[in-house]
Amino acid sequence: MLAGHLLSMLIWLPIVGGFAVMALGTGRDTPAKWLSLLVASATLALSVPLYQDFRTGTAAMQFVERVAWIPSLNSQFYLGIDGISLPLILLTTFTTLLIVIAGWTNVAKRLGEYFAAFLILEGLMIGVFAALDGILFYVFWEAMLIPMFIIIGVWGGPRRVYATIKFFLYTFIGSVLLLIALIYMYLKSGSYDLGVFQRMPLSLTEQTFIFLAFFAAFAVKVPMWPVHTWLPDAHVEAPTGGSVVLAAIMLKMGGYGFLRLSLPIVPDASRELDWLMIALSLIAVVYIGFVALAQQDMKKLIAYSSIAHMGFVTLGSFIGYRILAHSGATAGIQMGLDGAMVQMISHGLVSGAMFLCVGVMYDRVHSREISAYGGVVNTMPIFASFMVLFSLANSGLPGTSGFVGEFLVILASFRANVWYAFLAGTTLVLGAAYTLWLVKRVIFGAVTNDKVAALEDLNGREFLVLGLLAAAVLLVGLWPAPLLEVMQASTRHLVQQLLATKIVP
Repeated sequence: MLAGHLLSMLIWLPIVGGFAVMALGTGRDTPAKWLSLLVASATLALSVPLYQDFRTGTAAMQFVERVAWIPSLNSQFYLGIDGISLPLILLTTFTTLLIVIAGWTNVAKRLGEYFAAFLILEGLMIGVFAALDGILFYVFWEAMLIPMFIIIGVWGGPRRVYATIKFFLYTFIGSVLLLIALIYMYLKSGSYDLGVFQRMPLSLTEQTFIFLAFFAAFAVKVPMWPVHTWLPDAHVEAPTGGSVVLAAIMLKMGGYGFLRLSLPIVPDASRELDWLMIALSLIAVVYIGFVALAQQDMKKLIAYSSIAHMGFVTLGSFIGYRILAHSGATAGIQMGLDGAMVQMISHGLVSGAMFLCVGVMYDRVHSREISAYGGVVNTMPIFASFMVLFSLANSGLPGTSGFVGEFLVILASFRANVWYAFLAGTTLVLGAAYTLWLVKRVIFGAVTNDKVAALEDLNGREFLVLGLLAAAVLLVGLWPAPLLEVMQASTRHLVQQLLATKIVP
């Protein structure tokens, strides 16, 4: 019974648990905290059998559930996972538990509703990664905007309304085109099954319009340049937990969409327009890296860093056709896809940790400005150790998770064009520049003011959260084999889909 309904339980347990926390009412913080912790822990525990029982040698969907949902539209409640979706679900359950622990004493108002919003959001995000029906995918894709909208709009900073509206409009407008593409393919095939969409022959013109519709939805979520401007505002105004879930998981929805829908459904259009994706990815890596150098707000700097690092995800995803044209080898294509996947997981861990570090300092000093700090290592040595580790991971230091994905994508880029690799490799210089400059000004040096002099080091709860993230960053960096083993059968199958033309006259 557990194996047959595991994905449904992972989706609905946090959603039902979130509504149960909300039903406790305002002012009952203690039961709300413990119930939220119980639900988040149980969801993480339920995700463990996904990994334990996952068969790594096959690209077939596993833990499949299929029930009639909207018979008149031939739409089903159809769930399943493969090596692309499993790591992202594990990242979601792990991150949500850390957000609950991190917010234990740091939320000033409506704590129960705050935790409830994150639990409901968790279930909806897992639904996106597990949905194999187009309408079900779209419902989860749109529904997750609601709790995120509330998180920023209620618990955000002074300009939270502006940031919330901007976030919603950017993401919603692109998603409307996604819906139009799904409806068009349904009218042609008679089904919303994503597997049917992947096998359906389409003319190059049809594929191009569908690709552009997908691009409008997924590029905003990544976010790619030039539709990235909503992200810094959303990060700056969001509470710490909101910034963590936004960077760690929600940005991955765009990368996942390209891998799950764009590449296998419209491979020929992906080949014809790969120049656009590569160009925008390299602009994100280089240009946004320079933009990050100019930031004075720590959250904005990390937000722009996220855009630059997510450029590796789209670059690794779409570099394959250039590799094939240059060398004719398919091994480099899979290397790029593997690098994109590892980069998504690594960025989720590292960027989430960086935002939590900013939250630790903000809770004590109530400022995100770099100029408000200096010499933090003198009063918070344990915290400074974690901050330096995560900063080095953000810079792509070998031995940390930040190195593995970027290295694989750069190697794949070399097989396509040495200039692609050169431009992608600038992130190792720019990333080190803006991240280590941040560390130099905030962590090292003499104590600059009385507020820094009065800082207290990490408490047990903060140490637990940052310690778990540090362990994950080092584990992926030093021993990426288990992660790669999970995803490689699926990325190998995706390579085969990319090589098969679907063009019809």
